[in-house]
Amino acid sequence: MYVTRDRALTTPAHDTSAALRELRDRAEITDALYRFGLGQDLKDKELFASAFAVDAELDFRPAASKWGAKPPLMSGRNTIVTTILALFTGRVDTTHQVTNTRITVDGDTARLTALVEAQHLLIADPATHALLKNLYDVDLVCDGDRWVIRRLRIDNTWYAGQPTAIFG
Repeated sequence: MYVTRDRALTTPAHDTSAALRELRDRAEITDALYRFGLGQDLKDKELFASAFAVDAELDFRPAASKWGAKPPLMSGRNTIVTTILALFTGRVDTTHQVTNTRITVDGDTARLTALVEAQHLLIADPATHALLKNLYDVDLVCDGDRWVIRRLRIDNTWYAGQPTAIFG
């Protein structure tokens, strides 16, 4: 499920061209997750949508189950973007920090594991917040010269605050 290999690169050091391709892919793969986070934080529909494949799937159920919520599985880029931005825009300020990325690349598909800390504050009452430390399991596909998220599963390691006030 998570990327636990004992090294980052799989390309032999002497194959400079292949190593450069792999490093470029890894940067673009990580950028898909950055677009996901920053798109939410800025409420930027185009940036947020650019993180996803048309047939993307976002599964927040493992994280939400930690505080007793039962959200639906979100399927399709438009559904994901519309649902999340409608939930937050004008109501919740967010900040996402991505760390500990681990990546495996297999041709035009990739898998990414990351820790993401997400802070959510109610705009009307900033004292009402939820700080989430989540473990992301992400499947990606190559889309031209960039990578996009095909499947994103979010599990929660710990949280502080009131997630039910943020997510309903």
